[in-house]
Amino acid sequence: MKGISTNVIRLNKRYKLKNYGEVTEFEVMEFLNEGNFRLKDIHTLEEYQLDELTAFGKGKDFEIREI
Repeated sequence: MKGISTNVIRLNKRYKLKNYGEVTEFEVMEFLNEGNFRLKDIHTLEEYQLDELTAFGKGKDFEIREI
């Protein structure tokens, strides 16, 4: 696993997540529970949870970086 761990993600910061070849850029809106956050996509303004992005597991390319 490269990048940062989910326990260092902070509110109101922007991150880039890469998983199974898909790249998502988001802003953290709210802390929900251990390792899960409410997120807002930077480009589409769609809101979702971090658990939804990792629902199918974490691929070999899984990486979270601050942008």
